[in-house]
Amino acid sequence: MPLADFPSRREFLKNSVGAVAMSALGARRAGAAEGTAEEVMRGLARANDEQVVALLAQQERRVGHRWLGGLPNAYGIHTVAGTNGFVVAMAVAASAPDSKYFGTEELVGPMLAGIRYMLAAQQPDGTVDYFETNFHSPPDLAFILEGSCPACLLLCASPVSALAAVGKELGRFIQRGAAALVSGGVHTPNHRWVLCAALAWVHTLFPDPSYLARIDQWLAETIDIDPDGQYTEKSTTVYSPIVDRALITVARLLKRPELYEPVRKNLEMTLYYVHPDGEVVTEASRRQDRYQRGSMARYYYAYRTLALRDRDGRFAAMCRQIERSVSPRHPGELAWYLTEPEMGGALPADRPLPTDYAKVFSYSSLARIRRGAASGTILGGNTTFFSFRKGAAALEAVRMATAFFGKGQFMSDALVVRAGRYELRQELDGPYFQPLSKEQIAGGEHTKMTANGTLASNSRALRVRSNVQTLEAVVSIDESGGRFELAFSIQGTAEVPVVIELVFRHGGVLHGVEAVPQLKDAFLLRNGTGRYVAGGDEIEFGPGRAEHTYTQVRGALPKVDGQSVYLTGVTPFDLKLRIG
Repeated sequence: MPLADFPSRREFLKNSVGAVAMSALGARRAGAAEGTAEEVMRGLARANDEQVVALLAQQERRVGHRWLGGLPNAYGIHTVAGTNGFVVAMAVAASAPDSKYFGTEELVGPMLAGIRYMLAAQQPDGTVDYFETNFHSPPDLAFILEGSCPACLLLCASPVSALAAVGKELGRFIQRGAAALVSGGVHTPNHRWVLCAALAWVHTLFPDPSYLARIDQWLAETIDIDPDGQYTEKSTTVYSPIVDRALITVARLLKRPELYEPVRKNLEMTLYYVHPDGEVVTEASRRQDRYQRGSMARYYYAYRTLALRDRDGRFAAMCRQIERSVSPRHPGELAWYLTEPEMGGALPADRPLPTDYAKVFSYSSLARIRRGAASGTILGGNTTFFSFRKGAAALEAVRMATAFFGKGQFMSDALVVRAGRYELRQELDGPYFQPLSKEQIAGGEHTKMTANGTLASNSRALRVRSNVQTLEAVVSIDESGGRFELAFSIQGTAEVPVVIELVFRHGGVLHGVEAVPQLKDAFLLRNGTGRYVAGGDEIEFGPGRAEHTYTQVRGALPKVDGQSVYLTGVTPFDLKLRIG
């Protein structure tokens, strides 16, 4: 696809997106009324300024180097993504009225060197490499263009001719990549919407009907959101806010208001995924943030957009909660705010955020119960089936395993709710296998063994089962006033070792427990009630039981990185564990 002629600054400012960019910069330069939005943007500008010097020091400056102008990653590999982040940070610094670099030409040379590296590293088809795993990658290019397009817009709107010239050079990289997005594929569900957002940006800068056609092709698949308001990947700290941002971008730039609706549903749901300390539930994620700690910072853009658009006081309250509890996540985000003057509008008055509820999200097999400072999460189909927070005190996981044929890690089939009680169930069997029949041996079935001599799975399917052992485990959970009772019942084959693991976050102090010999950060609660204290908050748990010290049973998941308290027994096993 041939490159479109880049418009002159005068022509650029005649189109709607150029006018919006210029009005945004003018509003900042004139000095808007004091308010949270301005403070957020000033904070982002300061944070961006602070990293400029460090970024400049990282840029490849050796004359004659193959990747002159690029930025290496932590492994010494020069990357387009990292260099694009560098260019965006420099462009924002030169464009933000609150930056000490505003309107100067000091960063022009480094930006041009970075862009020339990006052009040199760009594949002939317009794609880029993500050296950790993806090569000739359209979706990784789309993530890059989400940042480079608004940076290009800001530079082209600048009255400083040298900065406008940098914008034109960045536009070459963008246009060369656009064809790859029109024809390229994806790996994961969120990639589709990031590609759409990038194409919406490119179309805004360099209008082309093929970009719109490709967007429509992806959108025809419909947005992958369930009736609860959760996206397919269930990634609450990484990909859900990415999808929200991407859909807002397409809705805003291409005037497709229907795309705000899935974002609205996701933000509604996420209000109930927030712990009292502002962290967000990650246990149900299908991506890399599963079980990871994460804040609500990435949602700020989406909550602010919808708070202003819908005049929603709850979304406004979430914005203010994020502002109070989390530092700016990514100074490069300032580019989005600088190109959207409406984001500086005054938020509506707060409406109370939900702090007292019991909500079941059936499509995620997840229940959330919050009573003020106490917050519990129950999950079906997950090895971490319960977690609990009380202020700063965090019980990050409750897990259970049995030494049942090396497959006894408890994970229920589903979450069932009956009359306010939450039930999780798992049924296992452990068979032995009979000799093959004469007929099977004559047919060569006896050769179906693995290389190490064990019975191959396809061989087992042919064999008669005998001596079958069974085990049924049920966990029933009741809640009252922020206190939980977990009732464990494991029946079937007798004398099977059982271990329950309570994983508390590092940093707190445990009381009433004893150390497990030769195992770091591992403890037994033999009897009575244990306590975990962190930041002045306390979680009580018990009564204890320790019938054995076989805590790392065969076939169970490895110990979690945390302070693990174990309760042990053998089947038949019944225990009521109170947590609160």
